Amino acid sequence: MEGDNLTITALKALGLLFEIIQWSIVIRAILSWFPIPKNNIFVKLILQITEPILSPIRSLLENTSFGRNSMIDFSPMIALLIFWIMASLIDIMI
Repeated sequence: MEGDNLTITALKALGLLFEIIQWSIVIRAILSWFPIPKNNIFVKLILQITEPILSPIRSLLENTSFGRNSMIDFSPMIALLIFWIMASLIDIMI
């Protein structure tokens, strides 16, 4: 019983973390449309949260002909899709 509650609590915390990351990615995508300096403290925070996630996806995309020839960065959309799938799996487990 006690272990089950701990597992559910941990899964809920992980789900909350995923939601924070998802919103951070959305905010970063929106901020990219505006000329906000990167030394802004809010922008720095968003970059610190999202760059470790988006950078590997961006690197993988650059290795494909689709990503190499694209002028649009699709890494936020792919990251959101991955986090949406993982959050759905967590919801199923809870």
